[in-house]
Amino acid sequence: MSVPLPFQIGYDGGMAKLQKRYVCQACGSVSHRWQGQCADCAEWNTLVEEVAATVTPFQAKHNLQGGGRTMTLVGLDAEIALPERMASGIAELDRALGGGFVEGSATLIGGDPGIGKSTLLLQAAAKMALAGLRVAYVSGEEAADQVRLRARRLGLGHAPVQLAAATSTRDILTTLGQGQPPALLVIDSIQTMHSDLIEGAPGTVSQVRASAQELIRFAKERGTAVVLVGHVTKDGSIAGPRVLEHMVDTVLSFEGERSHQYRILRAIKNRFGGTDEIGVFAMVAEGLTEVGNPSALFLTQRDEGVTGTTVFPALEGTRPVLVEIQALVVRLASGATPRRAVVGWDSGRLAMVLAVLEARCGLSFSTSEVYLNIAGGYRVQDPAADLAVAAALISALSERPVPADAVVFGELALSGEVRPVAHGALRLKEAGKLGFERALLPAAVQDDKSGLKLTGFRTLGSFVEHMLGR
Repeated sequence: MSVPLPFQIGYDGGMAKLQKRYVCQACGSVSHRWQGQCADCAEWNTLVEEVAATVTPFQAKHNLQGGGRTMTLVGLDAEIALPERMASGIAELDRALGGGFVEGSATLIGGDPGIGKSTLLLQAAAKMALAGLRVAYVSGEEAADQVRLRARRLGLGHAPVQLAAATSTRDILTTLGQGQPPALLVIDSIQTMHSDLIEGAPGTVSQVRASAQELIRFAKERGTAVVLVGHVTKDGSIAGPRVLEHMVDTVLSFEGERSHQYRILRAIKNRFGGTDEIGVFAMVAEGLTEVGNPSALFLTQRDEGVTGTTVFPALEGTRPVLVEIQALVVRLASGATPRRAVVGWDSGRLAMVLAVLEARCGLSFSTSEVYLNIAGGYRVQDPAADLAVAAALISALSERPVPADAVVFGELALSGEVRPVAHGALRLKEAGKLGFERALLPAAVQDDKSGLKLTGFRTLGSFVEHMLGR
């Protein structure tokens, strides 16, 4: 069969057809008709109409065959150079990044409104500019005067940072493409950027994806480290398409409670380093300050004889952080429904620890309300906290205090076994530096360098007997 000529019926002249579609702004799923609830993520009123160009089978067949350029294939054993890093001037930020910003990289940082994302990046931009690097800060949410006033409030008004208030991606790249590109480009925020290559309002899935793609391409071609500020949804995840996190090289999450002083910068994804490091900051009147000893921030003044509290050496990457775990057990009258409340820990893991204590050790919590709290607003995700939580619960139930000079850590199995955990020596070393003298831990953990008195346990039953003085 011959190929249709341009004047024949059915030939589209090489032009793509425009097709309407509805894209969910929460998860990015596509539907060909509008509906009130997204079929994939079950969110309501999140489908927005967008116009997309579709390629016909004729175009796909003839446009993808040939016309490309030949690639150069290399082997896994080829020599590579380590990426050069630029120090931000903020040690805790560099720790979370894995050593600093990488030239030509794209970093996405997300966090709740008012948590301090813009403050942190403005401080980093000012320090890098004072170090002699060309830095550009583009705000799509504030005017340049507002950013300038914040810089003066932080004592950084004299820093040679190049400011701009813009939302057009084309205007930003055209301006920065003239002359020497900046070493660091901050976009605050990606949800306010608009690309004129496609239709749609700023903040939609297609606009966020297209704007981010243009900025990342600029970063790769010109060697500029681009930092994109991202909004978050009500559940704390970064708003916009999930593909945005796949496009960038590093994803950072800025966590914390407004009612608390501390902030934690956590790496979720990092192509140039590990994802097990955190940076700890404290919000003060002068902005964000680094916290060199986070353990002192999360430990309260503990007195002898206080029941239901224990100290747990959590591990964030290579950094041990001592936090205080608090438990309260309240006995109820018969017939009342007990309540379980958890702040800073997984509620499902608390239910598991309670079940193991009841099934394997004979302790009864079924007629008591249980409250668990991590002091200072810290969130613990380390499974080694199981034994510390059990110690706090046993202490609250029996009204026997845990020794104030002891730290507790270990993972619990459903069989009642106390399992060993990673980096026990690091945890003990940090506890020894802060004046603790003993540790209750799994029997498999051995350490002779910390100077602490170690008491090991193989089963939760033996641990309960030790706590109750039997």
